[in-house]
Amino acid sequence: MSIVPKAPTSGPPETLTATQVAAAPVDEVLGWLDSSALGLSSTEVSTRLARYGPNAVRTHHVNALAVLGRQLRNAVLILLAGTAVVSYFLGDSLQAMIIGIILAASIGLGFINEYRAERAAAALHSGVRHTAFACRDGAFAAIDVTQLVPGDVIRLSLGEAVPADLRLIEVTGLECNESILTGESTGSEKSPQPVPADAELAESTDLAFMGTIVSAGEGIGVVYATGRNAEFGRIAAGLGERQPETDFQVGLRRFSYLLLQVAIALTVLILVSNLLLRKPVIDSVLFSLAIAVGITPQLLPAVVSASLATGSQQLAKAKVLVKRLVCIEDLGDIDILITDKTGTLTDGRISLVDAVSPAGAHSDSVLRLGLLATDVDPASVGVSANALDAALWESPKAKDLVGTGVQRVANVPFDHIRRATSVLVDDNGKRILVLKGAPEQVLARCQMTPQDTQSTLDALFAAGRRVVAVAAKPATGLTTITADDESDLMLAGFVVFADEPKAAARQSLTQLAALGIELKIATGDNPRVAEKVCTDLGLASKGTITGAQLEALGVDEFTAAAKNNTIFARISPEQKAQLIKSARQAGRSVGFLGDGVNDALALHAADVGISVESATDVAKDAADVVLLEKDLGVLATGVAEGRRIFANTIKYVLMGTSSNFGNMFSAAAASALLPFLPMLPSQILLNNLLYDSSQLAIPTDRVDEDQLQAPSHWNIAFIRRFMLIFGPISSLFDFLTFGLMLGVLHAGATEFRTGWFVESLATQTLIIFAIRTRRVPFFRSRASVPLTITSLTVVALGVLITISPLAHPLGFTALPLQFFGALVGFVVVYLILVEFTKKWFYAEQIRDAGQPRRTRGREHRIQRRAARFSHAGAIARRT
Repeated sequence: MSIVPKAPTSGPPETLTATQVAAAPVDEVLGWLDSSALGLSSTEVSTRLARYGPNAVRTHHVNALAVLGRQLRNAVLILLAGTAVVSYFLGDSLQAMIIGIILAASIGLGFINEYRAERAAAALHSGVRHTAFACRDGAFAAIDVTQLVPGDVIRLSLGEAVPADLRLIEVTGLECNESILTGESTGSEKSPQPVPADAELAESTDLAFMGTIVSAGEGIGVVYATGRNAEFGRIAAGLGERQPETDFQVGLRRFSYLLLQVAIALTVLILVSNLLLRKPVIDSVLFSLAIAVGITPQLLPAVVSASLATGSQQLAKAKVLVKRLVCIEDLGDIDILITDKTGTLTDGRISLVDAVSPAGAHSDSVLRLGLLATDVDPASVGVSANALDAALWESPKAKDLVGTGVQRVANVPFDHIRRATSVLVDDNGKRILVLKGAPEQVLARCQMTPQDTQSTLDALFAAGRRVVAVAAKPATGLTTITADDESDLMLAGFVVFADEPKAAARQSLTQLAALGIELKIATGDNPRVAEKVCTDLGLASKGTITGAQLEALGVDEFTAAAKNNTIFARISPEQKAQLIKSARQAGRSVGFLGDGVNDALALHAADVGISVESATDVAKDAADVVLLEKDLGVLATGVAEGRRIFANTIKYVLMGTSSNFGNMFSAAAASALLPFLPMLPSQILLNNLLYDSSQLAIPTDRVDEDQLQAPSHWNIAFIRRFMLIFGPISSLFDFLTFGLMLGVLHAGATEFRTGWFVESLATQTLIIFAIRTRRVPFFRSRASVPLTITSLTVVALGVLITISPLAHPLGFTALPLQFFGALVGFVVVYLILVEFTKKWFYAEQIRDAGQPRRTRGREHRIQRRAARFSHAGAIARRT
């Protein structure tokens, strides 16, 4: 006989250990917690909540120092800081000061934008809640999991994440997936019986732990530990919050490395050439460092964070929660969406239409049997967690039909293999077994079916109705049941539900089509029902296939079916995941929208897992994106925003790499040919500061509709080609300016530097109007007003500096009017030449588009999602 440890004589309930609770009988644990099987009163809950605090491991807060730290961990900024220090100690305090201003601007703007974006994300997080069914004041009701306290009695059902550590009171086939704690992926069977005092944590079958998932059955338990006192809470509280990189961040990092390589190569080349020409060592070093800084887009972090901040604000308005801001770009990357039908194409409001006999006639007896087989005990009634069962109990005559004297004896809960639930009830002394589930599953367990059964089913499916079959048989002498008892039944009839097509779904489908996203439907419903809904909404279908048909296919045939069909009906969770994997192997970027426990595998397998606020815990925690409103139109907005952010980020990247590379190449060539430096280091940095400042408005820029019709990706090879083609064009006009200054205007060193400063600033700033679009600028695509104003203002400011009191300290002088006349001509010809080159360049890209697209780091993405897939994480941080 095991020895039950004594309860603590004093102290709060959190002093109870899992070992103590697991070894003690239920009644003793309830006594320790000063609770009962009926739970707590609202008054007592308020008292305990004030004493123990919310059921949360950590709150989702924004740490300003952490945000600042992320700004400082940037290779480009480290290069800038190193250059500033070297410049200062070499005696060029002006250059060090300008670099300091660039650093402050980049870090400051990046910090402000990211901090603002993180706060927006935190506000969105607070809008997503997990609920639990707790017995308060003698009745079960849905409450926020953060409001649970020790002593609460809660009900567990399939697909839920256990919200706190529980001592189980009663169970019905309850199994929990405890891999988050034990690493074992198989379900752990649960029982209310105490375990020996020396049992290991994994052997505590009478406990259910926070963060584990109910994989089968149902149960009731009392909370004995919450928040940081729970087993998962103690583990999670000690974990760091650093998240793995997304593909977007990987692309940014690789791009930074590319620029650093180019910067180092140019710096060494210029330094060596200047030293070989016997130019002053310090001047050569400072000039080389200025070139290295000049080729790097210093404000890229600020532009990216500003884009994400703008995007998060737009998504917040659209009720879209992206768990990490950088995942916004991942959302824009999808080109195929696989989704359930319920709630996306339909209203998601299940209503009872009728209960009919196999012949199609109304039958109250069928409705009564359906009520007996719900997840609600007829003796106590209560709230159902299942939409179909809830609709049954909302029938005006539900309670009258059930009547009194009915008691549930045993039940076998629903699972996704049987796709049915069965109950053993004592109906006023007469025991019967009732089976309720998918028609084909129930009919297969019946002795015989009436003649009109199939025609009745066909008519109901053709009308787009959801149908649940009900069958029964006498069960005299039975005290418990298993799935094996679900045989030799008599078909009673069908319970019929309606879930009407969503009025706004047709427009949402049009929006997704405009974004180049192919829509596929994966549903557990009947194929004819799914086809009816798609037809009503005008969704063109390439074909329909069922899970049973998919089961018989080989790998190659399955891949072909996945590609050639639109509707996948009566499909299993494993088949959903395989469907996604097949699409990804074909080079597609797949988004999956699901909200049930059977969607977790598919959410894992997708490039972007998408769930909704009303989804099961396991679905929400497996998803990258949570929609606060289950609407495909909301999702289309999120996809468009992701693509808009990426498009604007790439504008800055292409601007920086092409014009910066061209100007720095010109500087390198000129320094090797001229007896003086073509531009002072401080002038190069000032030029770069002004130019970058003009680009801070890029996140506000419009994006052409054709750029939103398909996703774009980081492509370092593409960026490199762009730089090597458009950079020399910029250099060509630099050399024309050199010829103008030396051959026509006979300029000295100061005049030469001033002229090139103005020309360089004008060409590399105004080129944004051509590079920002693939269309003809000004006529077919106009920049945003902020971008237009900042670009023109910076060019004007650059000219004004050369005639201001700052001109002399900065090494500038006034330029003749002839220069400005030539400059206007240069700029016009430059933009025209870039426009023709742009058309040729993108035509070549289109010819190359037939090549297979990259896999986008699939394994990396799966690892990232696996690292984030902490079922209790959302529970523990949801405050």
